[in-house]
Amino acid sequence: MPDPRRAVTRRRLLGLLAGALGLAALSVRPAAAHAALVRSSPARRATVGRSPARVQLWFSERLEPAYSTVSVWTEDGRRVDADDARVEANDPAQLSVGLPTLPPGRYTVRFRVLSVDGHIVEATLPFAVAAPPKAPSP
Repeated sequence: MPDPRRAVTRRRLLGLLAGALGLAALSVRPAAAHAALVRSSPARRATVGRSPARVQLWFSERLEPAYSTVSVWTEDGRRVDADDARVEANDPAQLSVGLPTLPPGRYTVRFRVLSVDGHIVEATLPFAVAAPPKAPSP
């Protein structure tokens, strides 16, 4: 004949185990995502009316400054940025690079960043500088 005390003890142990597993499942945090580009200036595929002074990129998490780069290229493959890429000290999720005055044309921003979670993200985004409007004839 089974001992009723053992059955109660087993149920208690199973209940405790189920509760512990439930708490463990609730406390598990998802793995950190890679740094995602949140926004940029100029925006992806934007046509701007005048040359921006800097390209600015904002990411979803902090970047490792020593391993994060950004550059700007012409359609024919010439690098045109000021080669002064930096992660902003007051916003470690922002990366920027200076630009000279760009003539009208299409440009590609290339970036490669290492986020603090240890993942590398590499991508490009295009933008264009529009030709200035022609002055009306008198």
